Amino acid sequence: MIPRYTPADVAALWSDATRYSIWLEVELAACEAMETADLVPAGTAAAIRAAKIELDPAEIEAIERTTRHDVIAFLTHVERLAGEPARWLHRGMTSSDVLDTSLAVQLVRAADLLLARCDRVIEALIQRSREHKATPIIGRSHGIHAEPLTFGVVLAGHLAEFKRARGRIQRARHEVAVGKIAGAVGSYAHLTPEIEAEALSKLGLRPETVATQIVPRDRHAAFFAALALAATAVERLATNVRHWQRTELNEAEERFAQGQKGSSAMPHKRNPVLSENLCGLARIVRSAIVPALENVALWHERDISHSSVERMIAPDATATLAFMFDRTLSVVEGLVVYPDSMQRNLDRSGGLFFSEGVMLALVQKGLPRQKAYELVQRNAMKAFSGEGDFRQLLGGDPDVAGKLTPAELDTCFDLKHTLRWAERIIERAVHAHD
Repeated sequence: MIPRYTPADVAALWSDATRYSIWLEVELAACEAMETADLVPAGTAAAIRAAKIELDPAEIEAIERTTRHDVIAFLTHVERLAGEPARWLHRGMTSSDVLDTSLAVQLVRAADLLLARCDRVIEALIQRSREHKATPIIGRSHGIHAEPLTFGVVLAGHLAEFKRARGRIQRARHEVAVGKIAGAVGSYAHLTPEIEAEALSKLGLRPETVATQIVPRDRHAAFFAALALAATAVERLATNVRHWQRTELNEAEERFAQGQKGSSAMPHKRNPVLSENLCGLARIVRSAIVPALENVALWHERDISHSSVERMIAPDATATLAFMFDRTLSVVEGLVVYPDSMQRNLDRSGGLFFSEGVMLALVQKGLPRQKAYELVQRNAMKAFSGEGDFRQLLGGDPDVAGKLTPAELDTCFDLKHTLRWAERIIERAVHAHD
């Protein structure tokens, strides 16, 4: 996490102060559940809460320099502040009961921050898709003119992808909302499943089905995979913005703010810097996938090789994706669209993108598909070579004219007919549920 790419609310979530406060809540929730089971004197948790202790991260870290163990350092600090009642904390528990349960709380909260941001991007894409439901743009495959669509349909494709990304994050949130308070190897040797369930319910979590010393890391791998796919959805949109903004296309561009500069050397430049930045940051979020997967296969009931990894990838991936969603919202809301340029680019094809409609009309008249393809292609290639207008070449080809009347050919070149389902496609994306 670096400040440049870290929203304040995500930074607060992963701060030392927040982490230790969640550790204390986990300990107190477990303590209260143990009081119910008569394993701990009644009122112990309440007495610790009444002490209104103020955790000092610097002091905990100072103790850790001696103990070389973060949870022991934390418990030592709490005992110094809360006094005698604190001796009952952590009864029958292992460090990972605290660490994994706390991590689950943080990941759930991080997911909520991400979902709220993703919702704002989705809403912006809905608005812009509807705004441009009838704005024609050439569709491209392999970077080459294919057939027309509307810009609203193009944006609706991104909208549908963001909805799928949201669904994955929501499902990953559910999968990772799991903790454990089951002791050293998950066997409840000094606890009970009922104590665990009661304590975790206070934290909004479920018990792990079969824990070891830790919560199995396939859950976390799924979480980071969901974040990576969301970042990739951002990247695909940003890549398209970069293409639309190319001088040769000039179909849409990032909003250029008053006083903004594009180049230290060239005063005329207006560069898609926000979108380029998003493409780069997507690589950072995706980079969490491999270490998250490698964290799954730990030795026996647990080793510690996953710990250092998660201390880095959890804050970095969630903060970076949150920043990306915020920046994507700015790009989508501020995107400047040039319908006239889109039309000019459509016109550059000289109607070649109607070739499939002509071919299908010839098939309808009885020609074999491959023969119809050859007839249309030979006229298309002449148009490509500058030998004439595609529509006129077709009309002057006796093999084509012998099958299609001028009026029937004109029908094949009807843009409104080609785009007649645009609004329906957009609304399908608007109302889709991932």
